[in-house]
Amino acid sequence: MWIETLGATALALTLPGSIYLATLTAAAAWPARRRTVHAAGSALELRLVILVPAHNESLGLLRTLRRLQHEVNADAMTRIVVVADNCSDDTAEVAVAAGVAVLERNDAAHRGKGHALRYAFDALENADGFIVVDADTDVEPGFLRAMRTALADGADALQCRYGVRDPLAHRRATLADVALGAWNVLRPRGRAALGLSCGILGNGFALSRRALQAVPYSADSIVEDVEYHHLLVRAGLRVQWVDSAQVRGDMPVASSAAAQQRARWEGGRLRLLSSQGPALAARVLTGQWRQADPLLDLLLLPLAWHLSLLLLALALGAAPVQIAAGAGLAVVALHVVVALWLIQAGREHFRALLGAPAYVIWKLRLAAATWRAAGRHAPWVRSARRPS
Repeated sequence: MWIETLGATALALTLPGSIYLATLTAAAAWPARRRTVHAAGSALELRLVILVPAHNESLGLLRTLRRLQHEVNADAMTRIVVVADNCSDDTAEVAVAAGVAVLERNDAAHRGKGHALRYAFDALENADGFIVVDADTDVEPGFLRAMRTALADGADALQCRYGVRDPLAHRRATLADVALGAWNVLRPRGRAALGLSCGILGNGFALSRRALQAVPYSADSIVEDVEYHHLLVRAGLRVQWVDSAQVRGDMPVASSAAAQQRARWEGGRLRLLSSQGPALAARVLTGQWRQADPLLDLLLLPLAWHLSLLLLALALGAAPVQIAAGAGLAVVALHVVVALWLIQAGREHFRALLGAPAYVIWKLRLAAATWRAAGRHAPWVRSARRPS
């Protein structure tokens, strides 16, 4: 009896996530409606700043700045500003040598990207909007034009596609590109199709001055992007999805660095669930239905954990539980297939999926580190990438 109870419990933990995944997957697969842009004439009037937050990024920063400068060369109303945050290397010097303006910030007591962004938003007053691009990122051609047009059309905030830089360089990068295709393309596209705020992914997002005045950037947790998105939704603002723009960022290559990054991201989300989940649930129960999406997003476990619990339910549950677990596994499979379609995956992406079982085991082994990262006083630590 206790074995069947364990199987039923495992299924119950996955049920909100499975329903949420199924809904977003179906919405993302639906053909997107073409938006009518009304403010194209005023697009060039917006004063924009592309912010590049950088902590000890001198090795790869120049490649990012060159790509951004190629976009900005045809846009006289946009400038690039690097925020050299608590740097102990020559990040600021590299930016200056490339002809880019620099804001230097040194505050060891307040470390992390959230603090750096808030400093820049406050310091740069003569801007109508900000586009945030990480210091280890390639922007694809047309990125700035698409973001500018959407901001000029009245968007409070934007998020574009966010994939992996050099996704075919090695198997780990290719598998990460599949994972980001689900997390950073399918899910926000699905939310947008449902009329919801698509979320902020930490890279390739934009905020209007109007949004920052309504909701000051006070997020400073390990997952400051998710935290700030919750503040926007609570204020009734929406992040618009820009499917025609894309950024591609470096992912850690070394196993230890990748483990550190994943534990930090997922631990930070668990911390937000514990701190904000009850309040979100209370708002939903009082009829604030748009708060349901942030709540369901936090309730969705990391996909490796979600998949493992479904397999446990399938192995241990009674017949009805096994049927429901099988349906949940089918949802996960469909989720991955649609993600592959949306990122126009090639043969290497499908080959990389052969490593998915090992990846799931690796993720489960990070449970203790993830739990530590969920602690209230867990520090922000930059994960080492490869040099460019």
